[in-house]
Amino acid sequence: MSVRVRFAPSPTGYVHLGSLRTALYDYMFAKKQGGSYVLRIEDTDQTRLVDDAIDNLIQAFEWADIMHDEGPFMENGKLVQRGDYGPYIQSERLDTYRPYVDQLLASGHAYYCFCSKERLDEVREANKAKGIISGYDGHCRNIPYEEAKKRAEAGESYVVRLKMPEDRELVFEDMVRGTVKMNTNDSDDQVLLKADGFPTYHMAVVVDDHLMGITHMIRGEEWLPSTPKQILLYEALGWEMPKIAHLSNILNTEKKKLSKRHDSVAVEDFRKKGYLPEALINFLALVGWSPEGEDEIMTLEEMTEKFSFDRVSKSGGVFDIQKLNWMNNQYIKNADPDRLAKLAVPYLIEAGYFNEDGVEGHLDWVKRIVQLVKEHLEYMAQVTDHFPLFVGDEVKITDDSALEMIRMDHVETLVDALIKTFNAAESFSAEDVKAMFKEVQKETGIKGKNLFMCTRIAVTGQEHGPDLMETIAILGKETVIKRMKYAVSNYK
Repeated sequence: MSVRVRFAPSPTGYVHLGSLRTALYDYMFAKKQGGSYVLRIEDTDQTRLVDDAIDNLIQAFEWADIMHDEGPFMENGKLVQRGDYGPYIQSERLDTYRPYVDQLLASGHAYYCFCSKERLDEVREANKAKGIISGYDGHCRNIPYEEAKKRAEAGESYVVRLKMPEDRELVFEDMVRGTVKMNTNDSDDQVLLKADGFPTYHMAVVVDDHLMGITHMIRGEEWLPSTPKQILLYEALGWEMPKIAHLSNILNTEKKKLSKRHDSVAVEDFRKKGYLPEALINFLALVGWSPEGEDEIMTLEEMTEKFSFDRVSKSGGVFDIQKLNWMNNQYIKNADPDRLAKLAVPYLIEAGYFNEDGVEGHLDWVKRIVQLVKEHLEYMAQVTDHFPLFVGDEVKITDDSALEMIRMDHVETLVDALIKTFNAAESFSAEDVKAMFKEVQKETGIKGKNLFMCTRIAVTGQEHGPDLMETIAILGKETVIKRMKYAVSNYK
């Protein structure tokens, strides 16, 4: 049987970095095995749904280029589903689950529970007062099946619970953790069907994975405690359980689980800052997985070829933002210039450098500046930090050492020679500017720091910065001459 994996998020808001990594491992494993990667939306908890969450989720995966083979897709602004095992949204599959719930009830593996919310709250509070951490107390567990069925058919409100066997050791093989042993006494009688007729996660995931032919279940370690319940459900329904892998959490630099409150955890946050998707994917893949070899910068195809669960760590991987910034900078430096310019535009519009109507007229200017400063960009939103250098006819010199240099005796002579040479120039490329500097050096005898740093200060107000010849060429002859005149006149 060919490999079939699924990523099954709840549409409760943004896409978490951990979710993207799980989807990425699903994708790489499926593609390496020549199998299928399925996206299924688990929305049976209707109280937690967020409007447009499915759309946003799909858009996040489109941006990351981690696209599924089956499931919901966005086409022309509409949600469509493709694949032979649909629907792929659980709330559209409600009729699917009830027969299996009834089968579990009839076989004695599940039971009707008529306890009110008030009684459950009382039990919880009583246990809390005694210092007992416990789930449901089994109050309805031994009601005879026929009696309970009649009460349910008569309209009495109920849920259906899994009847967990007492003190049974369950052993399973985890593709990441190896042999895992768990006891049923550590799990309570989980609700399988809620009072509103919706199945819980535990019931729906088992039925859907079986009916969709899922062969491997890859998910976060927070689902590890639910595994005994699912093992028993597979056993009770007479089905073969998929192979399973529990991925360790992504940790912050303090070795704590990434927190919504204290860390950036939403994929959308990184997208808005201008991280390149291929850089984020490359980085996330290595947070908990170490491929053979020394390479760190890898394409998705290269990582897919190397991926295996035997090299996925059992311990949490650290999300080091400095490492991500370094990696993103590597990708920015090697990205297509036109792509970088287009990525920079929204930040420059927001900063007020031009409006949307003026984009086309500024693209070449933007591209030249981005190419000049890209080595200093950790993410594209930082591009606005570098653009003030290229705007305006006046410079501000505030640094003491820069002021000292601009007041040196030779500066007026240097500026006069540069203005004369620049004015006579017919073209003003970086190569042309470089040749003109050689001419001025020969004419005036001024060289080295006295030539180049003094010119930089007169043109930019700063002692250091991007390549001087390119900077002057981008600013253009008129602006450069105005700036030099201003600097000499105002900072004597």
